Amino acid sequence: MTVSDGRPYANDGAESSTLSLDGCDIHVCQDGPRDAPALLLIHGSASSTRSWDPMVALLTGPHRVIRIDLLGHGRSAKPADRDYAIPEQARRAGAALDRLGVEHAVVVGHSSGGVVATALAEQRPDLVTALALVNTGPSLDAFVASESVTIDPSRWPPTDEQLRRFASTGFSRAGYRIPEELLDEVRGMTYHTFTATMRATRSYMEQRALPDRLAVLGKPLLVIFGEDDRRWRSSSASAYRVVPGAKVELLPGLGHSPCLRIRRGPPPPC
Repeated sequence: MTVSDGRPYANDGAESSTLSLDGCDIHVCQDGPRDAPALLLIHGSASSTRSWDPMVALLTGPHRVIRIDLLGHGRSAKPADRDYAIPEQARRAGAALDRLGVEHAVVVGHSSGGVVATALAEQRPDLVTALALVNTGPSLDAFVASESVTIDPSRWPPTDEQLRRFASTGFSRAGYRIPEELLDEVRGMTYHTFTATMRATRSYMEQRALPDRLAVLGKPLLVIFGEDDRRWRSSSASAYRVVPGAKVELLPGLGHSPCLRIRRGPPPPC
């Protein structure tokens, strides 16, 4: 393991490091006791480990919280010659846990991160003990169509106006002032990684709906949805009830990104 900026970062148990997987740097954050049960948090499209910042303090203590920047996102590498398909992203996440010495983990995914979590459970049922999906649409017919934002690849990164229009449905209220650090995550991507990761999610969900994939795995499942989600119909969460024992929770007054509504003190600097 090498450290991303040449030195270990540690503060109140937080550690930021870089793993070399398949010749690419994958950024990982760890918080909490290293001997506690592992909890892997996977961000959604055009996001990063920072999307979980408000949640970390609530989860550490009873958990070893591990956050990963998927390839193409955050502080991980953004190569043009790698496969961004969902199964490959899941395989890298599993390899990262192997490298960290994690044998079993509860895996949590937000939005398309829940798609990666599902693929990881399919690939590594020995590794994934349970799943929690946060505002992850069960199938493409649950997607809420919105005004598309045309982005010219020759004028990448997008303008501030384009970024805000693209990100607006990630929040429950129209006109919500989107934090700059979240917009920076999109600016930090390349046009290729931005479009390739979006296509990858769609392709995986076209092949088979997530509830059908999960129903045969026999893993405990918690599904959380903000009732005011503007990207995926919150009523579609009921589709996950085909998974034996699945628990479905709807959160009133919250939209697509409920984890961002919790803020207690400054975010971890990982």
